[in-house]
Amino acid sequence: MKESYEKPVILKLQMGLMNKFGASYLKRTRTEIDGVPVNKLIEEFGSPLFVFSEKRLRRKYKEIYNAFATRYPNVQFSWSYKTNYLNAICAILQQEGEIAEGVSEFEYEKARRLGIEGRDIIFNGPYKPSHILEKAIREQAIINIDHFEEIYDLEEIADKLGQKVKVGIRLNMDTGITPQWSRFGFNLETGQALDAVKRIAYSKKLILNGLHCHIGTFILEPRAYAQEVEKMVKFAYQIEDEFGFKIEYLDIGGGFPSQNRLKGIYLPPELAVPSIEEFAEAICDTLLRSLRPNDFPELILETGRVIVDEAGYLISTVHAAKRLPDGTKAYVIDAGVNLLFTSFWYKFNIELDREVQGVFEPCVIYGPLCMNIDVIDEHTQLPPLPRGTRLIISPVGAYNVTQWMQFISYRPFVVLINSEGKIEVIREAETLEDVVRKEKLPARLKLVQ
Repeated sequence: MKESYEKPVILKLQMGLMNKFGASYLKRTRTEIDGVPVNKLIEEFGSPLFVFSEKRLRRKYKEIYNAFATRYPNVQFSWSYKTNYLNAICAILQQEGEIAEGVSEFEYEKARRLGIEGRDIIFNGPYKPSHILEKAIREQAIINIDHFEEIYDLEEIADKLGQKVKVGIRLNMDTGITPQWSRFGFNLETGQALDAVKRIAYSKKLILNGLHCHIGTFILEPRAYAQEVEKMVKFAYQIEDEFGFKIEYLDIGGGFPSQNRLKGIYLPPELAVPSIEEFAEAICDTLLRSLRPNDFPELILETGRVIVDEAGYLISTVHAAKRLPDGTKAYVIDAGVNLLFTSFWYKFNIELDREVQGVFEPCVIYGPLCMNIDVIDEHTQLPPLPRGTRLIISPVGAYNVTQWMQFISYRPFVVLINSEGKIEVIREAETLEDVVRKEKLPARLKLVQ
């Protein structure tokens, strides 16, 4: 067969591609996921396709749990539903011993529908309407208050039910990192958190038994968590001494980074991202140093990304190649930012399903959407890719199947490769019927009578 001809181009040498480690572009290939061939997956379920590894998910959870449980005697992990609320993913982590953490009525009800008891749900978030708060109270969920209006709502519900209600409050604080997450909860340094405690104590309708704080996302500094824990413990004892409330749990949130790569980070993840052991050491050592003798409040962690991210892959297919006006090679694939929302701030690992010969050059990878912002990677080194080449993009297990959009194209199948190496469908691909099911067309506008 005659080879296709491509007009030669002259590209300006980009010195920025070099670094002190050298400009090495390895041929990154992946022919299987957990022993299942990529081609078999695509033949059966089409492209694009999300694939999750049960082995990786369970192994990662055990690794992180053990890092903390071997350093502190009272640890509980709570699965962050907003990170990935697919039933199969949540059920696996429930089996491993996690409770649930939700930040909305939707997530609370999804956890209950899955079979998780109210007492095993942490209810966070800035918007909790009274009816769902009342439901959570009746079902004995752990409620962390975000603002003063929520205190008033809870007091009214307590009056209605004729009972005192156990609650926690969410704090925000300076832990030495920027940006400081000050939107959520009560600020510690300004005295706002203390004012919230005074209000709770004054009303005598609520019982404060926990503190919650979440300092941010993709935190790369273990010392920030050490400062968080130290300040939370100090405040807990102030509450106990001045108001008589016993703080039974310290919920330090999540935010641990996965082995993903933030755009703009110079070093690769294996060098830039601290190990989970470093985070556990900083948190647990500080906690044990700060606590009073024989006092071991429950340490709750709401880790999401660090557990699930590396268990998720997206297989996509090269549909077309083109040259941009400046000579840059561009590829169009069948997966866009409607599926990979996190591509706006992460530079994913991209592997090929085959060995491809040819010179590597800077390339742009576009999705299939008719939108200029649909860019999966604006600068990656690739050899000349034939149409039909599969790209395996990872890690994509966190925040993509919760933030994806039904926009321009259908959302694809999601499959799980279980611990025995078998493929299980955990979400069906969308069809037109799924998209239009909730629509109502007035009779006067019907084109077909």
